[in-house]
Amino acid sequence: MADPTDITFTRHEGRRGFEWVRLAYRMFRGAPWRWLALAGLYVLVIIACRFLPFVGGLAPFLVKPLLSVGFLAGAWRQERGERPIATDLLRGFRSNVWALLPLGVIFVVGSGLAIAATALIDQGRLLGLMIDPAPADLDQEASAQRITDTLADPKVHAGMLFAAVCMVPTLLALWWAPALVVFQDAGVVKALRASFRAAAANWRALLRYCLVVFFFFSLFQGLVNLLIFAVVPEALVAYVATAVFAPYALCVIAVVQISDYISYRDVFHAGETVTPVDRTQPVT
Repeated sequence: MADPTDITFTRHEGRRGFEWVRLAYRMFRGAPWRWLALAGLYVLVIIACRFLPFVGGLAPFLVKPLLSVGFLAGAWRQERGERPIATDLLRGFRSNVWALLPLGVIFVVGSGLAIAATALIDQGRLLGLMIDPAPADLDQEASAQRITDTLADPKVHAGMLFAAVCMVPTLLALWWAPALVVFQDAGVVKALRASFRAAAANWRALLRYCLVVFFFFSLFQGLVNLLIFAVVPEALVAYVATAVFAPYALCVIAVVQISDYISYRDVFHAGETVTPVDRTQPVT
């Protein structure tokens, strides 16, 4: 029996996943330069977080839920007739911090457990490589060969696939959790539970959504990269690739982040209309 305090959601057909991307792109086109600025600032903050003491490479994953709130706020603002602004990116640091930070911790822990699970398949080869990629008793050439041999091992490939499967519950639980914390004032456990239930119920739509994102984030870039290598002189390849892919990557990041809001609204507030922002009152 359903708990009456559970957050309600809508189950959509699989094709709805394509619609989330289309609607997110349409919102992006409504204020492209503002979204690109927000995406650029997001990337800079992620890079800067890598230099934080103690947490280092884990910092981007820990703060990502807080940063995602910036895009949710920008999309909320635009949906009501306003425009996203750069300071939206800091929204997560000004409110709901103690509910959002645990989401980053859960992602790190879930990822770590999934990676550790590869040892059940490949006898710890991938895990050993990640823990110590360059052993002190091996020279540079031997270390490089060790990496090549490990990544070519079919058991390691199977372990990676197993890790991906193990990671699915964590991803589903976190999918809409930041939005639920921000817009519905849900606690950590309630947000994770509602996100998992809604994501599992909408797995067909999420799968198609992920396929579209994978195409534009990976396959399409690979095809364009091959074209650049084929027609651009070798000396200019790096410059042309950077000039093409840097703005393209920011566009994709912005659309993907906007789609989090679009899909959240569609799943948890299906059919609801919005009230335009009262321009005579300050936006908080």
